[in-house]
Amino acid sequence: MRWLPLVLSITALALSAAAARAGSRADAERIAYAGDDPLQFGELRLPEGAGPFPLAIVIHGGCWRAEVASLDYVTPLADALRRAGVASWNVEYRRVGDEGGGWPGTFRDVAAATDFARTLAKDHPIDLGRVVAIGHSAGAHLALWDLARAKLPEKSALYRDSPLPLRGALALGGPGDLRGLAEAADSFCGGGVIETLLGGSERAVPAHYAEASAAAFLPLGLPQVLVTGSDDRIMPPRAAAPYVRAAKSAGDSAELVEIQGASHFDLVSPSSRAWPTVKAKLLELLTPVR
Repeated sequence: MRWLPLVLSITALALSAAAARAGSRADAERIAYAGDDPLQFGELRLPEGAGPFPLAIVIHGGCWRAEVASLDYVTPLADALRRAGVASWNVEYRRVGDEGGGWPGTFRDVAAATDFARTLAKDHPIDLGRVVAIGHSAGAHLALWDLARAKLPEKSALYRDSPLPLRGALALGGPGDLRGLAEAADSFCGGGVIETLLGGSERAVPAHYAEASAAAFLPLGLPQVLVTGSDDRIMPPRAAAPYVRAAKSAGDSAELVEIQGASHFDLVSPSSRAWPTVKAKLLELLTPVR
């Protein structure tokens, strides 16, 4: 299995997350956001105080595959956001290999989890005017897509009426465009992952590839920050640069941030050299424009 190194890295992070969870004073509230599927849930963490708090919708990665990862490995990041004064909604979703995952279920779950913030705000001190999406790896792709989905055509299987407005997206080590990505994704995620996710090859279902890619909807009219590490072998800076150039060319506020010496998984580790930059960029996205 070519994604085995990813599994081992994520497993190590998940074990650290379990220890962090056990030692944390913050209790995460587990809440179902849609349907009866056991994977349609999120973990809400609130900072201390009265609020209302800005909200980060945290979307984990793992090659879009069920067997690679779950939200557990980004638990330390979600809790670090809480300590920084930002409420975090760490969402699980169905992936390739899960019943109902892939096309269109994976995307529908992310959209439903995001829009569920309106329901959360009814009973929790959340500021719906300051919500951002932050994702890692495959979750970075989904975070950018989450920002772009307001531009989906009504005929799309991924369309939802009245998407929750976001202030921006922070993409950690992930792509903004699935078009033309199949061969590269095969090299680190295993053969056919993009085709399985999107229900066919790009030649067979080109509309799926466009509707699942933020790049197809540029300009988004909202800030996008892509963070990569100089030592990231999965999404190095050169792989993220074309999306940022396209976004800027379309008139968007887009930034590529390269963290020297950081690896793919350093981007979601609050104890790494990457964390101060990740935290600062997230807080910038949440800062009201004056």
